[in-house]
Amino acid sequence: MTAPIPLSAGGSLYERIGPQALSALVTRFYTLVAQDPDLSPIFPADLTLTAEKQLAFLTGFLGGPPLYHQTYGPPRLRARHLPHAITPTRGQAWLACMDRALRDTPHIAGAEARELHAALARVAAHMVNTPGDGGGKVGQLFAID
Repeated sequence: MTAPIPLSAGGSLYERIGPQALSALVTRFYTLVAQDPDLSPIFPADLTLTAEKQLAFLTGFLGGPPLYHQTYGPPRLRARHLPHAITPTRGQAWLACMDRALRDTPHIAGAEARELHAALARVAAHMVNTPGDGGGKVGQLFAID
């Protein structure tokens, strides 16, 4: 679940999105997470380090330099998230925040945004570790044309 997204004809998704747009995406995303009533309780009040880790992870996940691995070791996403109750509702809320952040980051083209969203939808579903909150299945939200 943490292997980089494979290359396409245009290069890695990281190369196609670019580090500045990826950084802007992460900033927008965590602004939304901090305001979300389902997500904010499981995140620290200061999201600075969390955003730095997310940017490092996404950089490598999208085919850029393996920053997360170099600084923090293997991501082991599911294991690192086990102390937190990640319900289907929270998985869906996380994905909704990412969907909104992608739409609000104009420097990420539609095709790249859809590709990234699809990959992150799989990650969000994989992170769910607490069933039964009535929130349903973590699914697709993304609708950029």
